Amino acid sequence: MPPSAGARTGAAPLQGAPLGLALLRTALLLLAVSVAVFAATELLPGDAALLRASPGASQEQVQRLREDLDLDAPAWRRYLDWAGGMATGDLGTSLVNGRPVADALAQRLPATLVLAAGGLLAAAPLMLALGWWAGAARRSGGAATALLTGAAALPVPVVAAGLAALLSGALGLVPPVSLLPPGRPPTDSPELLVLPVLSMALPTALFGGSLLSGAVADALRRPHVADARRRGRPPWAVAAVDVLPFLLAPLTRVLAISAGGLIAAATVVETLFGYPGLGSLLVSALAARDLPVVQGTVVPAAATVLLGLLLADIVAAAVEPREAAP
Repeated sequence: MPPSAGARTGAAPLQGAPLGLALLRTALLLLAVSVAVFAATELLPGDAALLRASPGASQEQVQRLREDLDLDAPAWRRYLDWAGGMATGDLGTSLVNGRPVADALAQRLPATLVLAAGGLLAAAPLMLALGWWAGAARRSGGAATALLTGAAALPVPVVAAGLAALLSGALGLVPPVSLLPPGRPPTDSPELLVLPVLSMALPTALFGGSLLSGAVADALRRPHVADARRRGRPPWAVAAVDVLPFLLAPLTRVLAISAGGLIAAATVVETLFGYPGLGSLLVSALAARDLPVVQGTVVPAAATVLLGLLLADIVAAAVEPREAAP
């Protein structure tokens, strides 16, 4: 019997039970993240009442402020109230300034999205190039992959400091900080994006390249690739036609993982360069013990990463080539 169309053209997208299981897994992971974030913020020393109380406030005044902020309620009840509100789109109110958390996020989100998108766009081609180089070199040893893995382990502050010293200090090409003018979008001052974008893109590309090297090495060892080379097909055609289709699925997954890493790196990079995004908002909220802002920042970010991984699985299942049935 001839192979089915699905076997000839590639895998079909996740359907039925597999898709249902993937959705259930995503929902359970998001629930676990929400519990972990709430528990972690509960363990922080002090609370917003202590920080908001005026100097010299009595214990009774602090307790009254704690009651006004509903901080004296049992943790399980506050979690259910918070989770229920978040499920309906209500992220709560800041304990520090009384503003809706959604308003604070909406004000900072565009700047972080520009930063993360820039980092991913800059990292993706470099990631693929490094993965190709390390995968091709892997046939004669794994030193290239080990080099990428070791370089990717450099802390983001070290990478940021090195880039700032080179591009701003030594060459004077870009400003050393990324303070945006009030009310202006980051795209109006692209020079302010160079250091934070590169500080996020370089570690991401190194890490992603190390992950892709194995897939590249496996693809290059496939019999049809050797056959194409024997028939004299140009190297660029071998890469584009015979190898690249087998890299789309792992590349999609690596990009989804990288997007999550960029969101996490934004917290550090925005703080280092004074960039007014969600990362700097999170740091200031942690310092003020503003738990609704902390929770409202972290959980939607985690949900974005989990949904991205789910989408990556669906896309990867659709584009991953399968060997034809005999």
